[in-house]
Amino acid sequence: MPRPPTLKITEIFPSFQGEGLRQGEATIFVRLSGCNLKCSFCDTKYAWKGGRDYSAAEVVEKIKKIRADFPARWVCLTGGEPLIQEISGLVRGLKKEGFRIQVETNGTTFRRLAVDWYSVSPKPEKYRCRPEYKEKAKEVKVIVTRNLSFKVIRKLRKEFPEKTPLLLQPQSNKIWSMALAARLLKQAVKEGLKNIRLSVQLHKIYGFR
Repeated sequence: MPRPPTLKITEIFPSFQGEGLRQGEATIFVRLSGCNLKCSFCDTKYAWKGGRDYSAAEVVEKIKKIRADFPARWVCLTGGEPLIQEISGLVRGLKKEGFRIQVETNGTTFRRLAVDWYSVSPKPEKYRCRPEYKEKAKEVKVIVTRNLSFKVIRKLRKEFPEKTPLLLQPQSNKIWSMALAARLLKQAVKEGLKNIRLSVQLHKIYGFR
C-alpha cells in the first residue's frame, strides 16, 4: 500500500500563546515548514526550509503524548505558512481528539477546514489576503515594520468587519516598533477608527519558546 501523504514539520512543542487575543493560554504548537512569502523581518526563518516528515496520524499521536503532561485544549498550527501544506487530515485527526484549533496564516492561502480560530497577519508590501478571511478571521495582526504607514492601517480597517480586532504588533518587541505602534494607534483614535489595539509578543517577555 502507498504510504500516506506526509507533512514537513519543523517542531512540535507545548507552551503558552504569546500573540493576539489568546495570549497566555496553554497551547501545543505545530510549526509547519515552508513559507510562500519569506518576509525579511520574520522571526522564524528557521522554518522556511527543511523539517521532518510526519504523517497526520503521527503528529496527532505526538500531540496526545504531550497532552498527557501538559493538558492543553488548544493546538496552534503555525509556520512558516501552514496552509501551503495539505493539513486537512491533521485538522480532522485533532478534532476527533477534542482539540480546538488555531491557524496562524499570512492570509494568502485558504483551505476549508474545521478551524476554531484564524489569526490572520497580512504582510507587506501589498497586505493582501483571501476574501474568505474577511469573515473568518478572529483577529488581524499587523507587524509594525519601519515602513508601516497609517494608510495601510486605514486600508485594513476598511477591509475587515469592525467586530474583528486589528492588533498592532511590534516587530520582535523592538523599542522603535513599539513607539511607532503607539503613534499609529493615536492617529487611529483621532480619525475615529474602531477596534484597533496595541499588542506585544508575550512569549518573548516571559522567555517562553
